[in-house]
Amino acid sequence: MTPSPEAPQDAAISLSALMVQPGDQAPLTPAQQRFNDLLAQIERLSGQIQRLEAWSDRHRYAHIQALRDAVQQAQGQRKSLLLFLHERLQTADLTVQQQRMARGKLRSLIGDLSATADPQVQALVEVYVSEEDAQEAAEEQAEAAQRLRERIEEALGQPLEKPSQYQTPEEMMAAGMRQWQRQQQADEERKAAKRAARKAEKQAQKKSAAAEKGEVPAAMMREVDAKSAIRTIFRQLASALHPDREPDEQERLRKTGLMSEVNAAYEKNDLTTLLRLQMQVTQAKPHNTAGTARMADEQLIAMSLLLKEQVAALEDDLDQLENRLSRELCVPVRASADEAALSQSLQRIQADQRHTADSLAADLRRIQNEAELKRWLKEQWQLAKATSA
Repeated sequence: MTPSPEAPQDAAISLSALMVQPGDQAPLTPAQQRFNDLLAQIERLSGQIQRLEAWSDRHRYAHIQALRDAVQQAQGQRKSLLLFLHERLQTADLTVQQQRMARGKLRSLIGDLSATADPQVQALVEVYVSEEDAQEAAEEQAEAAQRLRERIEEALGQPLEKPSQYQTPEEMMAAGMRQWQRQQQADEERKAAKRAARKAEKQAQKKSAAAEKGEVPAAMMREVDAKSAIRTIFRQLASALHPDREPDEQERLRKTGLMSEVNAAYEKNDLTTLLRLQMQVTQAKPHNTAGTARMADEQLIAMSLLLKEQVAALEDDLDQLENRLSRELCVPVRASADEAALSQSLQRIQADQRHTADSLAADLRRIQNEAELKRWLKEQWQLAKATSA
C-alpha cells in the first residue's frame, strides 16, 4: 500500500510546488490540469490522514481511560443494585406482580454483569436463571422479538428470512442487519458487475480497433511511459545522491539518508516523493518553471496513472483509519468533520457513561425506601416493555 507521501524532514516542499504553473500567454492543457488535480487530491488526503492521526494521538488514551472508568463505576453500581434487590425480594412485602417485576429486573442486571466472573453474581445466576424463570423470561423475549420483527420487515420492504429461528430482540435485530447487509452487498455487486462489463467491452473494442490498425493501445503505452518516467527520475536521483562520490563526511551521511528515501519511494511507485526529492536535490525554485512544466502532455498523462494509484491507496488508508478510530473511540470518526466537533463527540459519550453510573447510584439510593422500591419496579418494567416494543 502506498504511504502518505511526505517531504523529507530537511526540506519542507509542498505538493503545490510540483504543480505545473500556467504561462503568461499559455493556459494549462487538460493533461496539465489533470496532473495538478491529482497532486491536489494527494495533498488533501495526506493532510487529512496526518491531522486525524494527530488528533487521535492527543485524545485517544485519555478518552478510552475515561470510558473504562465510567463503565467500571456503572458495573459496580449494577452489582450493588443486584445484591440489594435480591435481599429485598426476600424481605419486602411485594405482590406477586411486583415479585415478577423484581425477578425480571434481576435477570436484566445479571445479563449486564454476565461478562464478569464475580462469584456473588454467579451465585445469583443459579438462583434466578431457573427453569421456571428462564421460561418466563424467554416468553417475554419472544414477544418483544416478534414486535421488533414487524418493524424490521417494514424497514427492509420484504419478509425476514427464517424468523422462527430468532427468539430474542437481539437475535432478531442481528438477523435484520445481516439481511440488510446482504441486500446492500448484492446491489453493489450488481452495479460493480455492470461497470466491469461496460469497461471490459470498451477495452475490447479499443484493442480490436488497435489490432486492426496494427497499433499498441494508448493505455498500454501510457503504462509503459509511467514506469519509464519513474525509472528515469530514480536513476537521476541515484546518480546525484551516490554517497561514494561525496568526499565530505557530513554530506555523505545526508545523501545516504536521502538515498534511502529514494529507494523506499521507488519500491512503492511513490511518484510524489520522488518528484519532491528531485526538486530538493536540484534546488528548484518554489514555482515550478522546470521539471514537470517542461514535460510533454504524454509524459504527464503517464505520470498521472501513478498519481491516480496513490490517490486510491490514500483513500483506502483514510477509510481504514476512520473505521479503526470509530471502533476504538466508540463514536463516528470522519476526517471531514471539524476537530472541535469530534472532540465534543468524545465529551458527550463520556458524559453519557458518567450519567449512566450516576443514574444507577441514584436508583440505589431511592429504593432504600420500600414505597419507592415498588414505584421503581413498576417504572423499570414499563421502560423495558417500551424499549422492546
